[in-house]
Amino acid sequence: MKALSLRELEAAARALLEPGIHDFFAGGSDDEVSLRANEDAFARVGLVPRVLRGRGAPRLDTELLGCRASMPIVLAPTAFHRLAHPEGERATARAAAAAGAIYTVSMASTTAIEDIAQAGGPLWFQLYLQPDRGFTEALVRRVEAAGCKALVVTVDSPVFGRRERDLRNGFMDLPPGLCCENMRPLGPDGQRGPARSIAFSPTLSWADVDWLRGLTSLPIALKGVLHPEDAKRALDSGVDALFVSNHGGRQLDTVPSPLELLAPLADAVGDRLPLVLDGGVRRGTDALKAFALGARAVAIGRPVLWGLAVGGEAGVVHVLSLLRSELERALALCGCGSADDASPELLHFSRWEPRWRTS
Repeated sequence: MKALSLRELEAAARALLEPGIHDFFAGGSDDEVSLRANEDAFARVGLVPRVLRGRGAPRLDTELLGCRASMPIVLAPTAFHRLAHPEGERATARAAAAAGAIYTVSMASTTAIEDIAQAGGPLWFQLYLQPDRGFTEALVRRVEAAGCKALVVTVDSPVFGRRERDLRNGFMDLPPGLCCENMRPLGPDGQRGPARSIAFSPTLSWADVDWLRGLTSLPIALKGVLHPEDAKRALDSGVDALFVSNHGGRQLDTVPSPLELLAPLADAVGDRLPLVLDGGVRRGTDALKAFALGARAVAIGRPVLWGLAVGGEAGVVHVLSLLRSELERALALCGCGSADDASPELLHFSRWEPRWRTS
């Protein structure tokens, strides 16, 4: 029987994956406080439905950064899909294309962007700006040539987070035969050279974003903006969207969940920049809560890997189908005709206490 929820799928994936690989996908940094908070935050927000609104069957199709999508659920960038399934990112891309969903390809994918693009669906590309600007420019040109529609620039990683599960398991590198294929520079003859390491730079600054903005006409989203002042600064940098993300709890630990930080960011940017909430979404009701707080879309990361591990392309299709049906049902039950109808009036935050309680 197919998994009835993403949590069932996660349990099935854990039973299948080698423990070190599972922990690489599932783990977070330090004490994993942020990792747990990302999911827990959704449970602390209730939904108060509106009734008798006659909105009809909910509409999920949307447009983001110039891409038409069947639903406001984006595949977040996650690394090393071939550790989960032999077909790796190719299978993920085919599943996303079949569902009409946007797939954000990781710079650390184990399949080259040119090969992933053959699936034909809408693609964004996640980029770590490298200190070697020549290499970065060459990679951006590859991404453009492959037909990617936007760049998602990770800005929360001036250094690499400390992930104790990986240290305990000795998971420090990919096994033989796998590498970060997008880090293999193309020679003049089109042949790919040896893979370079992804560099993290503590000198990363807004000047690098300005440089990238001058380099490409592709829409640019910044991933990892959490402070309202940084969101306001982004408005001046010419970027086109923000991913509200704490890197899945894998960088700085004890950062609050993206859901908790979403409303202040929405207030800071208003309608001028679309926000994509990235972190902890496991149900359609989670997505609805994010929309009510100002997100235009949500991104899912680990659930894609669980689906891939359990069933390859079909497993990822199942993940997207589950979330789509859950979101449709949640919208209908809350009296919403689309995600745009979601608003804070649907949310309940305070803790309930019986009125008769006197002490």
